[in-house]
Amino acid sequence: MTWDVYEARRALHQIPEPGFREFETQKLVLSYLQALPQDHLEIRTWETGVIALVKGHSPKRRVGWRADMDGLPVAEETGVPYASRHEGMMHACGHDVHMAVALGLARHFAHNPPPDDLVLVFQPAEEGPGGAQPMLASEAFQAVRPEMIFALHVQPDMAVGEIGIRPGVLFANTSELFIDLVGQGGHAAYPHRANDMVVAGAHLVTALQTVVARNVDPLDSAVITVGRLESGTKMNIIAERARLEGTMRALNAATMPRLKNRIEAVVAGIERMFNCQAEIDYGANYYQVYNDERLTRGFMRFVEEAGLAQVQEVPPAMTGEDFGYFLREIPGFLFWLGAATPYGLHHAKMLPDERCIDVALRVLIPYFAERRYEG
Repeated sequence: MTWDVYEARRALHQIPEPGFREFETQKLVLSYLQALPQDHLEIRTWETGVIALVKGHSPKRRVGWRADMDGLPVAEETGVPYASRHEGMMHACGHDVHMAVALGLARHFAHNPPPDDLVLVFQPAEEGPGGAQPMLASEAFQAVRPEMIFALHVQPDMAVGEIGIRPGVLFANTSELFIDLVGQGGHAAYPHRANDMVVAGAHLVTALQTVVARNVDPLDSAVITVGRLESGTKMNIIAERARLEGTMRALNAATMPRLKNRIEAVVAGIERMFNCQAEIDYGANYYQVYNDERLTRGFMRFVEEAGLAQVQEVPPAMTGEDFGYFLREIPGFLFWLGAATPYGLHHAKMLPDERCIDVALRVLIPYFAERRYEG
């Protein structure tokens, strides 16, 4: 079996799968890795993920590269011949590109071993429920745990050939937010005999907007968004239940507990005000992506001096990424990779320019081959 990174990316694009259900994706990744020379390669699996160790020819340390694997519940509208074959699922966040870059590294270094051991981590469930934290703690990962680890994410707003990065916080701390309200249903003509959860839910959405506005330092950054409110069954029936679904994000890790405390106080007030019961579920929580100062500055100098790409020092983003859990324990960085598409992440027409894969490999192969992470 022979393959190239473009072929791999397009094949992976056709089979997006939900977190921890990346069965076809895992099988395909394994097939590409197993087609490579195995002399310097050790392959293992964890859940639906894959870990490939490329043995260095004169190892002093072990370094890591991580790519996420899962897709999103989005109906693809790109119209390309290699569009998703899985109805209602799409690689709308570029994870197919991320995997293709990792496979490109595997292909190059399987034929040309790097000086240090290189661990290629194909991680499931980044979009949810969160695969980084359990993978980090797994025996499979700990057996080959690197001393530093790196990753990238496609950025539609940047041109091919551009890289965006900054030392310190790049992506925010994030948490899902689910709130269920239960009152008492009834006939629309007799509201006094019911506890209307449409009204309670509407009040709660409005009240949540004060959490950031009046509880977070204006010089800090945080956001609470309610993206979905569901309640009621028919126009003349008072709703007994309401469900709010949203997300909250903060650039400062210490801000997140304060947000949750205030949300819980607001919800308790709604319970008393509308004589209802409420339940809060924070779902998946992701830790901030914090780029190591020394490694990040060294990477920026290397790329600029070698003329491999245009480097921009970018502001922090409210994006969430569970790679932050790796960086909390292992120094490293994540960078934006310019992908030049008019549609943003998670959009049904988001289609990265494949040439960004070449840019990533042009940068990363010498970075690892020449041990440029040493300084």
